[in-house]
Amino acid sequence: MVFNSSTFLVFFVAFFLLYWWINNKMGVLVRNVFTTLASYLFYAFWDWRFLSLIIISSLTDYLIGLMLFYFNNQLKRKLLLISSIVINLGILGFFKYFNFFISSLHDLLSLFSINLNIHTLHIILPVGVSFYTFQTLSYSIDIYLKKIQPTKDIFSFFVFVSFFPQLVAGPIERASQLLHQFQEKKIFDYKKSVDGLRIILWGLFKKIVIADNFGILVDNLYGPDQPLSGVTTLLGALFFAFQVYADFSGYSDIAIGLSKMLGFDLMKNFQTPFFSISFQELWQRWHISLSTWFRDYVYIPLGGSRGSIARVNFNLFITFSLSGLWHGANLTFLIWGGLHGVLLIIEKRIKFNINKTLKGFFVFACFVLLLIPFRAENTTHFIQLSGSLFDWNTWSMEGIWNGISSFTAFKFFVFFGVFILFMIIEYQIKMLDFSEWIKQKKKWFRWVLYYTIIFIIVTVGNFDVKPYFIYFQF
Repeated sequence: MVFNSSTFLVFFVAFFLLYWWINNKMGVLVRNVFTTLASYLFYAFWDWRFLSLIIISSLTDYLIGLMLFYFNNQLKRKLLLISSIVINLGILGFFKYFNFFISSLHDLLSLFSINLNIHTLHIILPVGVSFYTFQTLSYSIDIYLKKIQPTKDIFSFFVFVSFFPQLVAGPIERASQLLHQFQEKKIFDYKKSVDGLRIILWGLFKKIVIADNFGILVDNLYGPDQPLSGVTTLLGALFFAFQVYADFSGYSDIAIGLSKMLGFDLMKNFQTPFFSISFQELWQRWHISLSTWFRDYVYIPLGGSRGSIARVNFNLFITFSLSGLWHGANLTFLIWGGLHGVLLIIEKRIKFNINKTLKGFFVFACFVLLLIPFRAENTTHFIQLSGSLFDWNTWSMEGIWNGISSFTAFKFFVFFGVFILFMIIEYQIKMLDFSEWIKQKKKWFRWVLYYTIIFIIVTVGNFDVKPYFIYFQF
């Protein structure tokens, strides 16, 4: 069940009406139980078998959180924290990385002429496992560090972990920011619900119009029948940058908007990152919930910016390499994360006194180029794509025409015009969200833009592809 589907529309309307009736008539406890069960139903549409993993992760950190708070013996507390880390990362590691590590071990031993009969397993990656395991793990770590106190309310904790708007693709919330909201009585706020609807509308526009149309172009440019070409590799990476941004930030916007309609505030996950003028700023504005998670639970514990230059460089490189590996069990993601770490290290050590606009273009260009390993299917594909950039014989326009052949000329230019409108609005929004930005405009402008966006979604939106979000695979 995905946000941009008729099934979800029916689900949410029914849930929304029952949710507010239960909240007003039966109180917080029943509301939380109902929301938890509805969230499990939402997840069961993907695969009901993996509900047990969410329950295990929730129960583990709920119990460990209580024991961490009441135990004073430091050795016992460390053992409890290690237990939380082992269980959560064990679940994540088995389902996401088992085959990757087995294959890597096999390749490593082969270098020394050691051939072992090692078999991989047919493992299905549970949707959202990378997100909710990090969310529950941060809860235990924060209690261990005495930043927060555990909750005794098991139902509020279970709904904190399984809350369906952000269950399968974030934002990755902290207990200090979200958990207490489930313990509060909610009062329906019409203005807040309208804010939520505005953000949802913008998120659907990003997903259905921008991301899914760019997705067709990217798939054509990188398709198996498309001959390797430097120009299609570069153009495909550029289009993929806009696809992945609109897709994931669109999901985050919808999640934030849905939550507002239910009385909850989630953290912003994107703040128009393509207008950043440094790599540090880019990562402060892109997938903020994950970037801050790695900052707080990996980079700072490693030493952060303290210590020698070599040590700080090491901390940055390791943090971004692990962030890359979080995205998938493939060397290409490790390369992607490691190279971003290298860019941040260079930026930290070398100051470039150039025009801010030029620096912004440079940052964006580097981001686009590094999406080549991110989009590549494997290391072999990445090497082939990278090699095509340096083969001047492949720089022809033929590949571009093949790549956009699924669009009529009229549709392509209409979509290009819509994309320009999208970028203008993104530039205007800056560090706000869509609702905060448009509330500053006159009433006539707001309504014209609402109807324009709806019209564009209906006429230009891509409804022919499976409406999956890219980050569901992570």
